[in-house]
Amino acid sequence: MAGYTCIWEFEIKPGSEAEFLRHYNNGGSWVALFLQAQGFRETLLLQDRQSPLRYLTIDRWDSVEAYGAFRRQFAALYADLDALCENLTLTENCIGEFGDSL
Repeated sequence: MAGYTCIWEFEIKPGSEAEFLRHYNNGGSWVALFLQAQGFRETLLLQDRQSPLRYLTIDRWDSVEAYGAFRRQFAALYADLDALCENLTLTENCIGEFGDSL
């Protein structure tokens, strides 16, 4: 079974750094939600050294199927958390979805 990784890019609003980190860091709200699902591996949060309001999240799952099952099972909680965090960012872009190399 091939692993699945989704990478997101965020530009956060000035002044919202602490709240953003509360939700997106490795012990934050998103990881707490992901940990309820089977097949979640880890989330990495990276801050751009040149542009400190720019972050990447790297979410790793056992498989695209595990991620899909999570999204179906936790759709309402995901939507609620996404709405809660929406005001923290200026932009949010999915950079891509990737599989483990063979």
